[in-house]
Amino acid sequence: MRAAIALTICALSALLAAARGSERPVAAVDVAAASDLVRSGGHRYLDVRTEEEFRNGHVKDSLNVPYVFFTSQGREKNLKFIKQVAAHFDKQDSIVVGCKSGVRSELACSDLMAAGFENVKNMEGGYDAWVENGFAVKKLQEQDEL
Repeated sequence: MRAAIALTICALSALLAAARGSERPVAAVDVAAASDLVRSGGHRYLDVRTEEEFRNGHVKDSLNVPYVFFTSQGREKNLKFIKQVAAHFDKQDSIVVGCKSGVRSELACSDLMAAGFENVKNMEGGYDAWVENGFAVKKLQEQDEL
C-alpha cells in the first residue's frame, strides 16, 4: 500500500512539474485569503477532492467535481473534469480551487486555465489547512440505517 501511495505522489509530482511549465503560472492564495474571497461572494469554491473526501467534510457552499478518482489501479484523472466544471461555471467566473493539500487543485487550475478559465486561484494547503485554521466546514448528514 505504501508503495502505491509513493508511486501516486511521484506521478502527481511529475504532472505538477509539467503543469508548472505552462505559459501562465497558477495564482495561489492562502486559506485566509481564500476564505475572504469566498465569504465576500466574489468567488465560488470548487472542491476537486474525491466524493468520499468531500462527504467527510468540505467548505460550506462548495461544489465538488473530482479531479481524480481512486481505483484499484491507483488514482486516475477524471477525463470529464473540464466538461463537468463548465456545466457549473462560466469561463469568466472567479473560482477558488481546493483539494486536500493543494497539489491536485494546482493541477486542476492548470487544466482549467488551459481550457480558457480566466480567474482561477489555487488554495495553498488545501482543505487540511482550512481545517487547521479553524474555518467553518460542513459535513454531509449520513442517512440513518434501517
